[in-house]
Amino acid sequence: MDPFVFTAVLFGAACHASWNALIKKRLDPFSTLAIITVFGGFVALPALPVVGLPPLSAWPWVAASLALHLAYYVCLTEAYRSGDLGVVYPIARGSAPLMTALASILLIGERLSPVGWIGILALSGGVFLLSMRGGSGLANVDRRAIGFAFFTAVTICAYSLVDGMGARLSGDPHSYSATLFVLDGICMGIFALLRRGYSIVKDARVYWKTGLVGGILTVTSYWIAIWAMTMAPIAIVSALRETSVLFGAFLAVVFLKEPLRPLRVVAAVTVVCGLLLIRLQ
Repeated sequence: MDPFVFTAVLFGAACHASWNALIKKRLDPFSTLAIITVFGGFVALPALPVVGLPPLSAWPWVAASLALHLAYYVCLTEAYRSGDLGVVYPIARGSAPLMTALASILLIGERLSPVGWIGILALSGGVFLLSMRGGSGLANVDRRAIGFAFFTAVTICAYSLVDGMGARLSGDPHSYSATLFVLDGICMGIFALLRRGYSIVKDARVYWKTGLVGGILTVTSYWIAIWAMTMAPIAIVSALRETSVLFGAFLAVVFLKEPLRPLRVVAAVTVVCGLLLIRLQ
């Protein structure tokens, strides 16, 4: 894999970890996610006159992505409403790369080397371990939370494939990305108003700084990913994005002073081994 693309996706993963941390601040997950998504649309808007709109052939892919992202937002927030982060997050983020790898082979004919497969498996396993925070385990968790977590993984897999193919077919990942972010912000704003009413506007006025910072981070993160999926296999890019969990664990240990447990060390080493193998893909 090209070292520049590899490094860029890792940087995007760090941005992804940072904006996900904002979801845990003060407001409920849906309100924070809605505000960040809307501000992400404002962040991307100035790019549209520069990069232009994608060709008509790409618009069905944009439309499909908008629907899938809305499903992702609903599934993710419902999963967090029903279950703990330490259970929901590893299922959603650890399962998605494996689903994407299988789907990319079956649906779009991508091929991965044995080394690439081992790297994805190692990285996914490390994501599961890093995300676990103890507790009673999956056996005693609300099945509704587990179900929504798996549906979240399915939506991640689906929009990754759709956006990867859409950006490739459009011929310009930047016009595709800018259009997607602007329309996603509009759709999420309308959906949030229908779901929460005027209270979401009040929240946006109070937490606009969180929304702006989160919007910049999420646009940067996924814009890089969409571009990278035109340069490398979608499955590989999807797996690399999940290293956001590794960056999140690092931030938790360094800045939040969470204990560095042996399980986290093993998980981190597993993720790094997966990264090295993917780099050789």
